[in-house]
Amino acid sequence: MRVLVVEDEKRLAAALQRGLRAEGFTVDVAHDGNQGLWLALERSYDVVVLDIMLPGLNGYRVCARLRSAGSDTPILMLTAKDGEYDEAEALDTGADDFLSKPFSYVVLVARLRALHRRTGHRVPPAFRLGDLVIDPAGHTCVRSGTEVRLTAREFAILEYLARRAGEVVSKREILEHVWDSAFEADPNVVEVHVSAVRRKIDTAFGRCALETIRGAGYRLAADGG
Repeated sequence: MRVLVVEDEKRLAAALQRGLRAEGFTVDVAHDGNQGLWLALERSYDVVVLDIMLPGLNGYRVCARLRSAGSDTPILMLTAKDGEYDEAEALDTGADDFLSKPFSYVVLVARLRALHRRTGHRVPPAFRLGDLVIDPAGHTCVRSGTEVRLTAREFAILEYLARRAGEVVSKREILEHVWDSAFEADPNVVEVHVSAVRRKIDTAFGRCALETIRGAGYRLAADGG
């Protein structure tokens, strides 16, 4: 899941980014309403976490402008404690859900997953490529009946390649899908992670499903190699 967090409290925003990344999400952060609106319109997100009190444009105005621009991206708005009028206005403005501060991180993650499901962004069924099974819902990978342990980043790469099994996928496409927009490292970091995935799903089992296409990218065999 790709999430945009629009929150001007930098410590809270950083904590949310770390926590959601640990859940396997890709997370971008904006610290004011104008930047948040721009990112939400320019990039594709599965869910936006939007604070009300923001410099520039407040959360209500960001939400209203997104809806008037035709965006149907699910929005979870962060409201003041016991702010029933904030909650009502959030829903009236076009938000899909709200959460009052201070909030439970566990509840936040559950709300994000629920929003993702409710709005039609269903978690796909397990990808079965021969004896290689990648299950996004359970966040598991199994090869020949043996569970393969992957880091969150490795799993995200493998899942993306599985969604496009049989196609050549470039490093740039993997970077844009799996890493945050602020990531500016050498694209060759993708090669390092893909090599780790290959060792775990192929080399350890004497297979060759994950192929490097020189000068083009990578391809995961639809039959699991």
